[in-house]
Amino acid sequence: MPPITVRRARADDVEAIVQMLADDQLGATRDSPADLEPYLQAFKTIAADPNQLLVVATSNDRPVATLQLTIIPGLARRGALRGQIEAVRVHRDHRGSGMGAQLVQWAVDESRRRGCNLVQLTSDTTRKAAHRFYERLGFVASHTGFKLHL
Repeated sequence: MPPITVRRARADDVEAIVQMLADDQLGATRDSPADLEPYLQAFKTIAADPNQLLVVATSNDRPVATLQLTIIPGLARRGALRGQIEAVRVHRDHRGSGMGAQLVQWAVDESRRRGCNLVQLTSDTTRKAAHRFYERLGFVASHTGFKLHL
């Protein structure tokens, strides 16, 4: 596969991103492109924060993969910055093409470029194929995550 083009997401990409978020068994219960307003509001907040990078990989300038990279400053690890990868999705027509691996590698490289000492992510415990994918990319399942829904 040729190298992908990664760019910051634009407001007119939000619908395509939401469609990718909703296109799996978990996302279908949480996300829907039927009402884009809450997503557009979130997009404005993300776009205004320099520590947030919502990006898309494109094919013919059409978003076909996405992720969000957050740069997190902290005191732990001697004041280390962390890159947090969230919401990695690849359009169903491009899954298995290597695009997801290239996009995650882009996030790792961008984290390194911004001075991060580590990159982390979480993945739902039911996403076994995703876990194998991240392990192939060198990620280690070293922690247990917890969430409290509000």
